[in-house]
Amino acid sequence: MDDCAIFTYTDKDFVNNVSSPNKSKSKFDTALRSGWAEKMDAGLFRYHLGDLETRILPGPCGYIAQLNIMRGTERRKPQEIVSIRQNFDPNLFNFNKINPKELLFELQKVNTEATSEVRYQSGPNMKCKIIINVSPLEFGHCLLVPEPNRCQPQILTPLAVQIGIEAVLLSADPGFRVGFNSLGGFASVNHLHLHGYYLNHQLRLESSPTEHILLKSNLYRLVDFPSGFLFYTQGPDLGLTVSAVCKLTDIMVDKNIAHNLFITRGCPPNREDDPSSARNGVRIVIWPRLSCFGVKEESAFNVALCELAGHLPFKNRKDYETITEDEVKAIIRKYLLSEEEFSKLEMHVMETL
Repeated sequence: MDDCAIFTYTDKDFVNNVSSPNKSKSKFDTALRSGWAEKMDAGLFRYHLGDLETRILPGPCGYIAQLNIMRGTERRKPQEIVSIRQNFDPNLFNFNKINPKELLFELQKVNTEATSEVRYQSGPNMKCKIIINVSPLEFGHCLLVPEPNRCQPQILTPLAVQIGIEAVLLSADPGFRVGFNSLGGFASVNHLHLHGYYLNHQLRLESSPTEHILLKSNLYRLVDFPSGFLFYTQGPDLGLTVSAVCKLTDIMVDKNIAHNLFITRGCPPNREDDPSSARNGVRIVIWPRLSCFGVKEESAFNVALCELAGHLPFKNRKDYETITEDEVKAIIRKYLLSEEEFSKLEMHVMETL
């Protein structure tokens, strides 16, 4: 995995306006989309994705349902997870063991001047491997693996959060999203990684109403179902946002609370009803949830980062064609903290942050 193209960038490469009607692609989009398509043509995926059947479920949530049967049958067997703090096991599958041809490029930030970000323990010039997900959810589905040789478990670090936010900022396509599943939150591999992919549909959470939790902070509560914590940033200095996100996820790890994270372009908090409010900034949503341990059933409707964000990949046609918004909510509710548990966690977060 050492010999590959390196995609370098600076803050100047961030795209500040994604509402342009011409749907222009950034350098990042071009590199990711063209490289991913070449890998698909070369037969490096477990199945040919094609155009997925898609329907929008009737109802205010606007759930995006997609039929992806092959992901349920051809996907690599997920690892057995027994703890949110499970140690990295070099004997199990990890991203240092992939076919080198699955590597798209290395993402490397080049800092031209000192910023708050250079203080991260990993340094300013550390690389992130961008690898195809051989069992893709959607077009461009890739894995962002920060410093894979460090063999870190699936627990968020400042560098991982920074890379996730900056990848979204590098894309000119508002449909490019990045997410993270913790251990116990349906992560399949215990080796630090995030997911990135394109979905050509707007999601409700990008304009969902919010409540400010801490007046002197960038922390909000997502009012719409399902309840979660939300941060918002427009870059380029992401240091404070990255630090706050990691403090929140560290609290959850310390309290053994599984969680899912989703990063997407979105409206500024408290301006959701403003017609001039564009989705040029970035919303980072973190959902605390009940832990699910053991090996997950791949044919089931497992609630992870996509489902909580409103993107519903189905692995059988019957569920895809018949499920309703109310039924989806009922399934998701089973995986969430109760309102009382969420409120207790919220109080603890306010005291800590």
